[in-house]
Amino acid sequence: MQEKYTMIIAEKPNAAKKIAQALSEGKFETKKTEEGVPYYIFTRKGKKHLVVCAAGHLFNLDAKNSRWIYPVFEYEWKPSFSVRKSAEFSKKYYTAIKKLSSYADEVIVATDYDTEGEVIGYNIVRFILGRKDAKRMKFSTLTKDELITSYEKASYHLDFNQLEAGMARHEVDWLWGINLTRALTLSLKNDGVKAFSIISTGRVQGPTLALLAKREEEIKKFKPKPFWELHATVVIKGKKFDAYFEKGRLWKKDETEKLLKKLKVKKGKIVAIKRRKYKQNPPVPFNTTDLQSEAYAQFKFSPRQTLNIAESLYQSGYISYPRSASQKLPPSINYKKILKALSSFSQYKRFIEKILSSKEIKPNEGKKEDPAHPAIYPTHEVPDPSKLTPQQRKLYDLIVRRTLATFGEPAERESVKVYIEINGERFILEGKKTIKPGWTEIYKPYLSMKEQLLPDIKEGEEVKVSKVESIEKETQPPARYSQGSIIKEMESRGLGTRATRAQILQTLYDRKYIVGKSIQVTALGEKVIKTLKKFSPKVISEDLTRKLEEEMELISSKKKTRKEVVEEAKKILEEILKDFKKNEKKIGKELSDAIIRAREASRILGPCPNCKDGYLKIMRGRSGKLFAGCSNYPKCKQAYPLPQHAKIEATGRICPHCHTPIIKVIRKGKRPFTMCLDPNCPTKKDWGKKNGNSSKKVLSKRSKKSS
Repeated sequence: MQEKYTMIIAEKPNAAKKIAQALSEGKFETKKTEEGVPYYIFTRKGKKHLVVCAAGHLFNLDAKNSRWIYPVFEYEWKPSFSVRKSAEFSKKYYTAIKKLSSYADEVIVATDYDTEGEVIGYNIVRFILGRKDAKRMKFSTLTKDELITSYEKASYHLDFNQLEAGMARHEVDWLWGINLTRALTLSLKNDGVKAFSIISTGRVQGPTLALLAKREEEIKKFKPKPFWELHATVVIKGKKFDAYFEKGRLWKKDETEKLLKKLKVKKGKIVAIKRRKYKQNPPVPFNTTDLQSEAYAQFKFSPRQTLNIAESLYQSGYISYPRSASQKLPPSINYKKILKALSSFSQYKRFIEKILSSKEIKPNEGKKEDPAHPAIYPTHEVPDPSKLTPQQRKLYDLIVRRTLATFGEPAERESVKVYIEINGERFILEGKKTIKPGWTEIYKPYLSMKEQLLPDIKEGEEVKVSKVESIEKETQPPARYSQGSIIKEMESRGLGTRATRAQILQTLYDRKYIVGKSIQVTALGEKVIKTLKKFSPKVISEDLTRKLEEEMELISSKKKTRKEVVEEAKKILEEILKDFKKNEKKIGKELSDAIIRAREASRILGPCPNCKDGYLKIMRGRSGKLFAGCSNYPKCKQAYPLPQHAKIEATGRICPHCHTPIIKVIRKGKRPFTMCLDPNCPTKKDWGKKNGNSSKKVLSKRSKKSS
C-alpha cells in the first residue's frame, strides 16, 4: 500500500526548494518528474512530505464562446496552457502536481501570501486536487526561521476573504480587458485594418494612458514666456560667491537693462543675516512603489525590471516580500538579528555598530500599512555578493542602506541667508552646511546634498561686487512623467495595485502608445485617447476605475461580496459597450488612419546619409529579406543590409563615424544590442558581441520590388 503524505504547494521552483531546505533541516531528497519538474521529499515528525511547485498562474480565465464577438460575459477558468500559447511551459507543472497528488492526505498551500498567491493556490486545490480547502502557510520571507514558524502555525483554511478579493479582480479585469480590446480591434477590422497586435485597452490601462496624454497635451499647448534673472558675483574674504536677485524673475527686458546700469558699482553691503538650524528625519522603509521610484531615479531600472530583480532576491531569501504597500517594520522581524547579520559586510559595519549601541533601536516608519506584509527589508540570510548579478547587487545595496537609514539619527543642517544691498537693490547669498550627518551618512551614495560653506561674516560688512549679469531664460512646460514618477502618480490616484502597475506601464510601451524613458505619448496613443474621450469617455474615467478599485478592497473586509462587485462592473461595462456599438464605425474610421501612420513611422530608422532629404526605412526585397532603403528611391538608391529574424527599432541616434542611423536589434532569448547600418564602419567589430553577429552581406543594388 502506498504511503500517505503531506503535499506542500509552492508558487515557484525556487520557493519550493527553500521550503524543503527549511522544513527538512537540509535533509531532503530531490526528484524530477518525467516532464523534468523538480519536487522534494522529506520526513518531518515522522510524516512524509512532498513539496511541489507551480510556475505562477496554472489557470486563467477564458471565454466560453470562442467566437470573436462582444460583449462577452460568460467565462470559465481553464488551464493556462490551453488559453494562450505563451503559457505552454506551464503544462508540465500542471501535469506534475496532478501525478504527485494521488496519495496526498493533507495539502498545505505555501504560495505568496497575497491575493494573487491565494488565487494560484486555490485554483490548484480545486481544479487539480479536487478539494474545496487546504491548510495555509503565511510568510513574508523565505528564511528558514520564518518558513518553519509558518509551517508550525499554518492556518487550517485558505484565506477566503483575500481569495474572494483576488478572484473579483481577475474577473473584473478580464471582463473589461477582453470586451474593450475586442471592441476596439473589431472597429478597426470592420474598417479594413488588421490591428490585432497593437490595439487594446483595459480598466486601468485606459485611465493611465489618458493621464499621460493629458500631460502631453499640456506640453504641446504650452507657450514659453521669456524672463530674466539677475545674478551678482560677490567676493567675500577672497572667495567668489553667486547671489541672486531678491525680487526674482524680471519679465521686461527694458526693466532688466535699467537695473543692470544701476548695478554697475564695485561695492555692496551685508544688511542682514538669517540663520536657521533644522533637522531632517530619516527616510521611511520601502514599499513597492517607493522602491520602484527610487530604483528608477538611481539606476534607471524600469518598474517591471525592479520588481523582477526584487523577486529574485526574495526567492533566494535575501529580502522580504517585494509586493507590499507597507512603510512599517514591526519588531517581530527581529531588528537585532538582521543588523548583526548585515554587519558581516564591511561597508555597513560601522553604521550598524552605531545603531546597535543606541538606547532604543526603532525605525522611522511611514503611515502606509499592509495587512499581509511589512515594508521591504533585507533578511538575516545575507548573500554572497559574488554570486549576485550587478543589478541584484545594486538593488540589494539600495534596500540595505534604506533600511539601515531608517534606524539612523536625524541629520542636523544649517541654512544661512545673507542679504547684500547693491546700490539700493537686495541680493541673496545662500549657504548650507551639515552640522551632524546622522542617517545621511548611511544613505550617502543615493543622496545629493548641497553644501556651500560661507566665511565668518557680520552685518554691516562691505563686500566687493565683481559683476552683475542678466541671464535670459524661458518658462518651461510641465515635465514629462518618468517611469518612476508615473508609478507614484498611479498610486496617488488609486489606479491599479502595487503588483499590477509595472505591467500596465509595460503594456502601454508594448502597444506603442508611449515611448522613451521620459514618457512621450505617441500619435497612436493620442488618437486612441481622443477617440475614446469622444465616443466612450467612461473607458478612460479615473473616477470609475478608482471606484471599482475601492469596491474590490471592501471584499477583503467582508463589506462587499465578489458577486456584488462583479455584477456592478458588468452593468457599467454593458452601458459602455452599448454606446460603443452605436459608434463602432466612427471609432474604426478615426483610429484606422492613426494605425497606418504608426506602422509607417515604426519602419523609419533615420535620415539618409546620401541624399540628405530622404530617410532610411525598413523594406522587404524580392527574396523576402529585410533591408534599409531610402524613401527617395529611385532618385536615391542608398541601401543597407539588416539583421534577419530580429525586431529592428530606431534609436534616434546617428553613428559619428559612418553617419548612418544607429538601430536596436532584438532577438528572442538574447540580449538586445545596437549597431549602425554601414557594414564598412570601423564600429562593426562591436556589433552584437554578446549575441551573435549581424548580417555581413552588403547589398550591391537596391531591389526593384520593395514594400
